[in-house]
Parts: sequence; C-alpha cells; structure tokens
Amino acid sequence: MSHPRKKKGSGHALAASLALLLSSVTAPALAEGPTLSEEAFESSKQLYFERCAGCHGVLRKGATGKNLEPHWKKTSADGKVTEGGTLKLGQERLEKIIAWGTEGGMNNFSDIMTEQEIKDMATYIMMEPPKPPEMSLAQMEATRKVYVEPKDYPTEPLHGRNWENFFVVIERDVGKVAVIDGDTKEVLAHIPTGYAVHVLKASEHHKVTEPEHPGRFWYTMGRDGKMTKIDLWQKPENMLVAEVKIAYDARDVAVSGDGKYVIGGGYWPPHFAIVDAETMEPKKVVSTRGTNVDGEYVEESRVAAIYTTPNEPTWIVAVKELGQLWQVDYTDLDNLRIDKINSAKFLHDGFFDPTGRYFQIAANASNKMVVVDTETHKLEAMIDTAPLPHPGPGANWNDPNCGPVAGTTHLGEGTVTVWGNDPKNRPDDAWKVCYEVETDGAGLFIRTHPDSDYIWADQTKHPEPEVQQSVQVISKETGEIVKTIQVTDEEGNVAVHFEFNQDGSEVWVSKWNRATSKEPNGEIVVYDAKTLEEKARIKGLFAPTGKFNVYNRSNHVT
Repeated sequence: MSHPRKKKGSGHALAASLALLLSSVTAPALAEGPTLSEEAFESSKQLYFERCAGCHGVLRKGATGKNLEPHWKKTSADGKVTEGGTLKLGQERLEKIIAWGTEGGMNNFSDIMTEQEIKDMATYIMMEPPKPPEMSLAQMEATRKVYVEPKDYPTEPLHGRNWENFFVVIERDVGKVAVIDGDTKEVLAHIPTGYAVHVLKASEHHKVTEPEHPGRFWYTMGRDGKMTKIDLWQKPENMLVAEVKIAYDARDVAVSGDGKYVIGGGYWPPHFAIVDAETMEPKKVVSTRGTNVDGEYVEESRVAAIYTTPNEPTWIVAVKELGQLWQVDYTDLDNLRIDKINSAKFLHDGFFDPTGRYFQIAANASNKMVVVDTETHKLEAMIDTAPLPHPGPGANWNDPNCGPVAGTTHLGEGTVTVWGNDPKNRPDDAWKVCYEVETDGAGLFIRTHPDSDYIWADQTKHPEPEVQQSVQVISKETGEIVKTIQVTDEEGNVAVHFEFNQDGSEVWVSKWNRATSKEPNGEIVVYDAKTLEEKARIKGLFAPTGKFNVYNRSNHVT
C-alpha cells in the first residue's frame, strides 16, 4: 500500500534479583480491599517488574504508561482536583485492559500471561506497591566479575574475521547477546548477559578524545541492572570478559569518548553509575531524583537513555520523569560537572544529527521531539509531532525540498514525522516539520543509511498481527511508501528493528516471537537494500530484537 506524504499541517534475572531484595515485603495485611495469597503476591510482584515497571514505574506513578497507584489525586494550576486509581477501575476492567491492551499504545498481554496471571495482576496493582532498596558503590563492587584480565587481552583479533561487519544482536527473553558475522551470516556466539538487554553501546569515533580501536569493546545493559563487557577480538567462547551490576532495574549504557569510562543508567534506584571501562570497577554513583519541569519533586526519576556526545567530552543523560537532559562532563569525576537542561516529559530515546552537535530525543508523553545543542549545553528547539514519538536509533537523510532532515515513528499512530535539522545551511527549515507519512500502523523503529534511497519503518504497535508482521519502505525522493514487506506470517511473531550492514548493501530485520521460548525460534531476515528483495534468513536465534552493526554504530552512521 502506498501513501503520499502529508505536508505540514496534515522474567528472569531481573525478577529473581528484585524478588530476593523484596523477599521481606509481603502482601499488605488489609482489613478491607484486594488481597492475594503470599504465593500469588510474590508471583505478581515478579511479573510486574518483568513486564510492567518499564512503562508504569516501580512505584507505579506512571510515565509513558499511566499511573497505577490504588488511588491518586491531582490538582491542576486552576485548582481543579482530579481523582482516580486502580481501585476505581476495579478488577473486571483492569483484567480487560491487561488482556487486550489500549488504543493509547499499551500491548495486549493475553498471549504472554495466563488467565490466572492476568487476574492476579489486576488484584496486585490495586494493592500498595512495595518499594525496593537502594544500591551503594560497595554493593556494586561486590557483584563485579572479571573473566579475562585486561593484561591478557589480545593485541589483534584471534578469529581472523572482518569484525567491523559483525552484528551484536539482543536475544531478549533468554538474557543473551548473539554475535553474527555479517559477511558469512554465521552465528558465532550466544553470550550470557543481564535479563532482557535493552541496548548495547560500543566505544565510538570521537572528535576530541579518540578511543583506541573504536567498536572493539561492547557494553550491554540488562533490565536487571547487569552491565557486561564484550571483546570482539577474542575467540567467540571468550568474548564475555567482565560484568558488574549497577542497579536492580536499568535500561541504558554509554562509553566515554576517550574509552576510559562507562556510564549505566538506573530505573531503580533512580541514579547513574560510572565504572572503569577496562576493569569495570564502579567509580561514582549520582542520584537523579529531583524537581521536574513542572516544579514537582519526583522520587522515581529514572534514567531512560544515555549517549556519548561525538564532539564534546560529555554524556547526555535523559532523566525521564524530570523532563531534563543532563549533560555530564566526565573529564573530572571528583568534581563532576552536570548541566541540567529543561525540556519536556517523558524523555525516552534519541539520536544525533549528522554533524554530531545536535541531539534529538523523544519526549513521548508531550508529543514532542526535543533538540539540544551539545556545544552550548542548551535547549535548541522542541518540535510538535504525532502522538508518542519513538525514533529508536533514528534516521537522518537529505530531502529534495527541506534539505537535511530527520524522522521518527510513533507509538500512538501510524505516522512518520520528518523535520529539518540543518540550522547552519537551512535555517528556515531547521526544527520545523517538513512532511508526514501515513503508515499502516504505529511502530517502534525507523532506520536508513547514507547510501540508501529508502527509509524503513516497522509497525510493531499495531493490534492486527498481519500489520505487526510487516514493515514499510519509504522513498527519500518522494516521501511515499514504495513497498510493504511481509516479513513473517507465523502466529505470535512480529517484525521489528532494522540495521544496515557495513557497506549499506543489506538491511537486517528481526522476526521476534513475543512469547518466551526456550528454543531458538527467532530469525533475522536479510534484504537487499536496493532491490528490497529477501536475501537470507539467519536462524538459530532466541527472540532477536535490537541489532547493532559494529562499523555503523562506532562511526555514527544513521
């Protein structure tokens, strides 16, 4: 199906970890109100942290997802009081929401949870939420493990392969990362990591402080807060070289421009930790609790995403609930400089423009893309978008009308929003919507390559399986959808996430099974980037999601 563009104006380690830490917290002894057996309470608590806390928060105060406290009260600026809560919704209504999802972007869980689990979860979220403990540097250090000493690292690759065209692939539901040879399509390793790795980052080429061998070392962040270090020069069986746990619930990680430090961001505790990139020794922890852009104190202000600025010796830390981007200077850890940049809620994920100066990130609850100038450490612009923007790793390209542009998909509707992002040469088009493309369904990811004529967008958030299982390819020249590709028609599978290979000749798409499986039932489908025809299917993978090409990621190819 082709749509013309619209012009402007148109369970696992995480659960076990938290269950252990919260083992002393049992079901509240209430005289009245919802109750669960101790076994059902523990099971629901475990499942909530696995499946729900990411959107709704550990304390259930909401972010991308709605507030799930038993009872809440809000007072608007004009003094109007609004009340709500899960108790008001009630058991039957909550069960339906959990089972079938909502039009606002919540997944249906009918194919992930059993009927009893859904029933227990509805009761559980009508009870007061348990609060997990904090985590100190000493506690982090106690979790550190070194499998290969830095002095024993090889001085050249031991496998004789083109490691810069390796793909590092998240095998989400089994807590592993696969390493695939992009030239031969061989799966070389399944590396144990933290539970449900959200993202991986490598050392990158940097304008100021160039690291040694960018892309060699990769760092993962599991939802259980475990950070692992992978050395792609090792033989496959020895690629996991070290690990450390920096939180109980976490999402992102980044490497300093000089390759000396790694930063990990926690959902709980709400903090970020800086570790030595070579030894993984924890060096500093900084709380992200604070006052949000509305002047309200937020206890659970989580680190949603972290990025290394290509031109400055800093990281960008997105503090989700505060609506702030913290630009953290890592040149002096003892006297850490942090510039806190107000923007909008709730910050999620983003990407840089081609110059590396401007950082573009989704504030999805505000329906905006936020732009920060990393040279001045100041807010540059905020761009209105369709509901719930979600660019993933994002996409930059040249448009015949607006010049250099960037784009995002949306969780809330089937739209790709495109805006100008070259304030130096195209100031009249910069940070203004150039056009929109109507797609068949809401999606999570958009991706392109400088040598490609196309932009790829998935439709994973659409409720109909047939649409979830297809991706759409958009022409850079016309802004029209030129092809809808049905990646799979297998029940329970969706098509998600894109990555180009080193030279931009191939596009890799994940065929991901939403249900947890102990068998390697996932695939990566490889397409010719010019003809859009299928070339290969890489099998033997466990629920593959995000894929990261070593060359593209370490060289800022978007």
